[in-house]
Amino acid sequence: MFVMAAVMEGPLADLSAWQTDDCSIAKAFEVVGTRSAVLILREAYYGTRRFDGFARRVQITDAAAAAQLRKLTRAGLLEKQPYRDEGKRTRHEYVLTPMGRDLLPAVLALMQWGDAYLQPGPPPLQLVDAVTGAAVQVQVRSESGHEIDLEELGVRLNEEYVVARQQRPSR
Repeated sequence: MFVMAAVMEGPLADLSAWQTDDCSIAKAFEVVGTRSAVLILREAYYGTRRFDGFARRVQITDAAAAAQLRKLTRAGLLEKQPYRDEGKRTRHEYVLTPMGRDLLPAVLALMQWGDAYLQPGPPPLQLVDAVTGAAVQVQVRSESGHEIDLEELGVRLNEEYVVARQQRPSR
């Protein structure tokens, strides 16, 4: 059996010789690592802005919605903006920040994976370019536009990270 994996370069080639202490994937999951957090982001991408809409569409309790919205707001993915319906008190709605918008490819990649492997038939939704109607896909590509398969993906230490880590004060 041939195992395909990324090409770990330099000191990363020996997996037992380095630690994953500053793993960006782990840090991302600290923020969005729950089902309700990802589904709240899905709803924000679809245009949901108000608390009751998030709770209803994600099918979670008001307490769970409040906790997740608070967490995503503190993390900088959503921001609260005041609004006031006529004759009512001022309330807040939640809008995506640039940081939240930048997570879109990751959420769409999860959707694309679920469509391919978890749906028993055709997926319920289709991603398209709203202008041309062309299908949209999330792909891993190099800066030159070449699609990269897992075994073509190189992983190396970022020299800027190494320098910055050396300049950190000791704990």
